[in-house]
Amino acid sequence: MQIIENSKVKEKIYKEKLDNGLVVMVIPKKDTVKKYIIWGTNYGSNDNKFIVPGEEKITEVPNGVAHFLEHKLFEQENGTNSLDTLTALGVEANAYTTNDHTAYLYSCTDNFYEALDEFMDYVQHPYFTDENVEKEKGIIGQEIMMYDDYPDWRVYINLLNAMYYENPIKIDITGTIETISKIDKEILYKCYNTFYNPSNMLLVVCGDFEPEKIIEEIKSRLIDKKENGEIKRIYPEEKEEIVKKKVEQKLEVSEPLFMIGIKDMPDLTKKSEEKVKKHISLQILLNLIFGRSSKLYQRLYNEGTIFGLPSLDYEFGNTYSHILITGQSKNPEMVFEELKKEIEKLKEEGINSSDLERIKKMLYGDYIREFDDVTDISRNVLSDYFKGINSFDYLEEIQTINEEILMQFLNGIFKEEKMVISIVRN
Repeated sequence: MQIIENSKVKEKIYKEKLDNGLVVMVIPKKDTVKKYIIWGTNYGSNDNKFIVPGEEKITEVPNGVAHFLEHKLFEQENGTNSLDTLTALGVEANAYTTNDHTAYLYSCTDNFYEALDEFMDYVQHPYFTDENVEKEKGIIGQEIMMYDDYPDWRVYINLLNAMYYENPIKIDITGTIETISKIDKEILYKCYNTFYNPSNMLLVVCGDFEPEKIIEEIKSRLIDKKENGEIKRIYPEEKEEIVKKKVEQKLEVSEPLFMIGIKDMPDLTKKSEEKVKKHISLQILLNLIFGRSSKLYQRLYNEGTIFGLPSLDYEFGNTYSHILITGQSKNPEMVFEELKKEIEKLKEEGINSSDLERIKKMLYGDYIREFDDVTDISRNVLSDYFKGINSFDYLEEIQTINEEILMQFLNGIFKEEKMVISIVRN
């Protein structure tokens, strides 16, 4: 068992790779009442083209299979639904699918081990029939139609389609009604057997646990399954250029909603520390440019041009990387132009050292708080692991960020020709 430790937050992660390839991480929280477990597979909506271990030919499946699988895994052969079973035990259970991983989880204060029986049983025992697959198409079809009218989702998907030519990040995680119509039980079983192999999965548990004991409890509930080897994932080549500068859609909104994106290209060779350093640097730059204390935000807010603080995000994975700035404004085009001016001004004037230190302290406090919550720490550790990141590196690397590093990222990524705006208005 490997022990990953960070003295700054006085936290330890106990990591063990089991004989079947499953990696288990235990984060002990002494005297914490809440317990949290999350079991993820390195398989998301982007993984639609791959070569199954042991095969030579390429398998290509319809968009939306990963999300469809997530929905179907709760249904059991005896007619029960595992989500209902877990809820009846008094635990809060859920699941979600992202572009690059799928996860199943629950949290509770009592009945943890009773819930663990059901949890580990349903994730390891899929049950797909022609009938239940067809029934699910109707349910997911309703979800797809609902999201088609959801402004926050449309402004995001429209932006990705304006940024990316081929990258599957631009595809709706749920797929479309047309693509899910092509899903059958054979496709689901093939994707399950390929991607839900223990060697492609991570289980994280956080709470008042003895690491050795909880790992033994997990081992005792695992079915006999061998590692299946490396899955070769095939992704299309993506151009560095954006598709178009602006995209707009009309939907029912109280005020125009905008999302500004800056396209970046991922570097697959980077180490954990370098990925983390880039993430922190972009967070700092975004706060300097358009954060709560920035001159741009204060001016646009006081003028009534922007309503509330915009959200500032950096989304990245092994195949995609982009910055997102989201907010509401009567004049989104003006916000876009003012943002570009502010970026150029920062490039010319450089970074104020006192502003930098203030934002670093703020972000450091945010990172510390994440380690206080069993939910945040577990989900972050899972997500980071699939990106090749050690979560503790955020606490170490933030100290290394200086003006020179920030200027490199500012000049290298914040380029007008890589910027896109998506608007939803009435």
